[in-house]
Amino acid sequence: MKILLLAPHPFYQERGTPIAVDLLLRFLSERGDTVDVVTFHEGENRSYPGVTILRTLNLAWIKNVPPGFSWRKIACDFFLVIKALRLAARNKYQIVHAVEEAVFCAMMIRFIFRVPYVFDMDSSMPMQMIERSSALSAAAPTLKLFERWAVRRAFAVVAVCEALAEIARAAGARRVFVLRDISLLLSGPVKSLSATEAEKQHLNIEHPCFMYIGNLEKYQGVDLLLESFAILIKSIPQAFLAIIGGNKGLIKQYQQKSTALGIVEQVRFFGPRPLASMANMFSQADILVSPRVKGTNTPMKIYSYLQSGKPILATDMPTHTQVLSRTTAMLADPSPDKFADAMFQLLQDPDMGRRLAECAAVLAEQQYSWKAYNATAAEIFNRIETDLANQN
Repeated sequence: MKILLLAPHPFYQERGTPIAVDLLLRFLSERGDTVDVVTFHEGENRSYPGVTILRTLNLAWIKNVPPGFSWRKIACDFFLVIKALRLAARNKYQIVHAVEEAVFCAMMIRFIFRVPYVFDMDSSMPMQMIERSSALSAAAPTLKLFERWAVRRAFAVVAVCEALAEIARAAGARRVFVLRDISLLLSGPVKSLSATEAEKQHLNIEHPCFMYIGNLEKYQGVDLLLESFAILIKSIPQAFLAIIGGNKGLIKQYQQKSTALGIVEQVRFFGPRPLASMANMFSQADILVSPRVKGTNTPMKIYSYLQSGKPILATDMPTHTQVLSRTTAMLADPSPDKFADAMFQLLQDPDMGRRLAECAAVLAEQQYSWKAYNATAAEIFNRIETDLANQN
């Protein structure tokens, strides 16, 4: 197929949605599709056979576009729409594949040029915006109405998890597919570090060590994690917490909170690390944690956590339980006391942790590997191609 793919974010960057788009482009390239990708001016260049990366106008005054809703993203989205409309006017695309808010641009292309679109639903945009800013709560009905319009007019919706697929079905989507993220330890592009590089990534941490990997946005539950850890070290003072990721501003904020909680000596913030170092990071941990407190989509890191060989502790919420169960992870209520108790249990019963980690690795191999992703994506895009042909 000839596809116009709209990726409203810096590409490529080592963060959730750009990684998911990278996986999709690898698949479409291997499938033999011709893809024009419209994305922001920022990002690392990538090359795939049959894929052309087309960037928006280089806005020199806009740098480091963050994930989620922001004025910088809105400005970049405006120029993405302009470029996408020009491309749609010049080329005969069979389908537009629109990621997240780019679906509204795809709706314009459908209306003007009669090109159907696939809505790549990585999150519920109204929920995401309201979670980031309570001031937008009053606009929730309007935001949800726009999302329903986008879903109903889509030729197909490809959701990243079952919770989002349910939202699409409830909104009246004609075709709904689920294409989950996968373990980046199994996906091919994440290469092992050389001995020299691995040495540079050595954290020099103490044990037993809990490790968190990801951004430090409020919804990730870092507040819960720190408050729980403060309770834990009253019983196990030698415990250590390593936090990987986050920008300088949020790291400073949580360092201050660690000081206020009296745990600053047992908590270290290491900042962002390259994906290639992920396996090396995991090898230095004893237990991996995901304290997320909001959202419906499963954190991408969970799929790699599963393959890590380390026990997982996560909040007992749908964002996790769509993938994790009590046979593959320790699940705890999102309260400091309950989460701290789960931390304590895992340290006191290492055999239980090993059993959880073994079951998790089997699950990752069976359902969240590149092979599994390829098979699912092939079913989805073969069905879309067939239905498009039958429609015409």
